[in-house]
Amino acid sequence: MKSKYVILASALLISVATFAQKDQIKSAEKALKSGDAQGAITILNDAENMVANAKDAEQAQFYFVKGNAYLELADKSVETGKNLSLAAESYKKLIDLENASGKQKYATQAATSITQIKGKLINAAIADTQSNKQKEGAKKLYDAYLLDKKDTINLYYAASTYVNAQDYDAALTAYDELKKLNYSGKGTSYIAVNKLSGEEQGFNTANERDMAVKLGTHEKPKTEVITSKRGEIYKNIALILVQKGQSEDAKKAISDARKSNPDDTSLILTEANLYLESKDFETYKKLVGEALQKDPNNKELIFNLGVISANANNAADAEKYYLKVIEIDPNYANAYLNLAALKLERDKTILDEMNKLGNSEKDNKRYTVLKAQRETLFKGVIPYLKKANELDPKNEDVKKTLLGVYSALEMTAEAKALKAKG
Repeated sequence: MKSKYVILASALLISVATFAQKDQIKSAEKALKSGDAQGAITILNDAENMVANAKDAEQAQFYFVKGNAYLELADKSVETGKNLSLAAESYKKLIDLENASGKQKYATQAATSITQIKGKLINAAIADTQSNKQKEGAKKLYDAYLLDKKDTINLYYAASTYVNAQDYDAALTAYDELKKLNYSGKGTSYIAVNKLSGEEQGFNTANERDMAVKLGTHEKPKTEVITSKRGEIYKNIALILVQKGQSEDAKKAISDARKSNPDDTSLILTEANLYLESKDFETYKKLVGEALQKDPNNKELIFNLGVISANANNAADAEKYYLKVIEIDPNYANAYLNLAALKLERDKTILDEMNKLGNSEKDNKRYTVLKAQRETLFKGVIPYLKKANELDPKNEDVKKTLLGVYSALEMTAEAKALKAKG
């Protein structure tokens, strides 16, 4: 007989708890309707421990009200990112619950709210980045991705924004996820100008865009090819690993990436730069040679080969590479400057020999020869220095070097004119 009383007492306790929970949900709804979203959340948090024992319908209602409360706080600009994410979390629990029970009451509204939250997170992220709150913006973009993992571009933007925020650990996590997804971002963008706003708008398909143009709401349709971002992703992974002092891991990561994407020139360049930073010039030159086979007029690569050759005291190769850069781009200022610097290195050798000479007839004859060589050398670099100064007039080093050459050649009129330019 005693056990019956125990069972009855337990049943009464469950019943009392259920009534208490119903009352709390109603109280939360009432608080929310009166504009007290934070009060509604407080009430629901107090009931959290009892939710697991409630009926499916009551659990669904609980998460629906809670999601609405968090969303209202976000709409009032109260910890926007955090509350949008918490609202989405509540709605997702509600959807999972109703899908499992087979009874749909709030799921459709919750799904609509999640879509709205995703848009709000993206807009808030844009506002954050414009206000130089890169880390906060990146977190919102990542949360938007978690809401809709099919929309992987938000993960890509989150990773890029984490890099801008210098939060390299978070960026690496996002990039690793993109790598696992084999994300490229390659595709086609269908664009038309909205007549009402005057701004460009993207469409999912060409048909959608063309229909909008036919309806008269949009104009100036155009199609743009979106190039692959895979090279950039692997490059940033490698650069982050280098930043963390993991150079060998970076080399392995980029090498693996190249095996998967053998025709991606940007990956070859990324690997080459890693070896350049570690001063492995031979491997760098080999990789740059591969890249130049695919892109023979890449002036940056050719210029770097000139720098490496100069550092290796191979003046002939350095001059060849600098002249090639000028041939490709006659306005590449640094190529002219480096050519001048390369040739002026001979001046030290000549000057050292001149200073060691005595006053004998033989020495005086040698001095005359060396002086003529020096003058020829200076006259030869003037065109390069003048062009470098013309292209980069604010570069004081160029101006100072050119003035030194004019002085050595006693070209006072030219030196005076250069000084007058400021």
